[in-house]
Amino acid sequence: MRTRVKICCISSVADAQAAVAAGADAIGLVSAMPSGPGVIGEDLIAEIAAAAPPALGTFLLTSKTEPAAIAAQQRRCGVNTIQLCDALDASAYPALRAALPGIALVQVIHVRDESAVAEAMDVAPMVDGLLLDSGNPSAPVKELGGTGRVHDWALSRRIVAEAPCPVFLAGGLNPDNVADAIHHVGPYGVDLCTGVRTDGALDAAKLGAFMDAVAAADA
Repeated sequence: MRTRVKICCISSVADAQAAVAAGADAIGLVSAMPSGPGVIGEDLIAEIAAAAPPALGTFLLTSKTEPAAIAAQQRRCGVNTIQLCDALDASAYPALRAALPGIALVQVIHVRDESAVAEAMDVAPMVDGLLLDSGNPSAPVKELGGTGRVHDWALSRRIVAEAPCPVFLAGGLNPDNVADAIHHVGPYGVDLCTGVRTDGALDAAKLGAFMDAVAAADA
């Protein structure tokens, strides 16, 4: 099976076009966050999403936790996927389904310890996918992604093996370690932000090297 690739922290239509040209399956558009890189305004998110080709996954990264606020944000931005970066109450998922028919829901699980496995299994039946990252929602200033840290892939592998939905792996991935990540974890897809950037800007050479490494791992 081919490993899907999501390039996050996209900040312009040109960035999105570069990601698509390199072979990315999805892009991440970061709305307001308590911390981390890549945040852009909702008007720009809407512009990028509107310019994206139909088959591209356009992921809105949101820190919001109330269904009505998330649904309103999706309608402003026009994306086809919501990446829920913080934990939600279980009642939020059916409310989001009702408010956003046809919009995919991907829940981020921050893999800090063994409890992440149980958390992932609880949420997985209610969403279209999981994304395993290395944030820390309990930090004094919440970390909801973009840390550049690698977490325990053994825990991620357990989640991939047990989850009834596709699982993306994020957290400190780059051209040098993504092949090992794919071999160890076996995710549906991989996701990264800082690993293909230089001084915050998308780096064509790093992006190409990353895509080559994914293809080589799949082969």
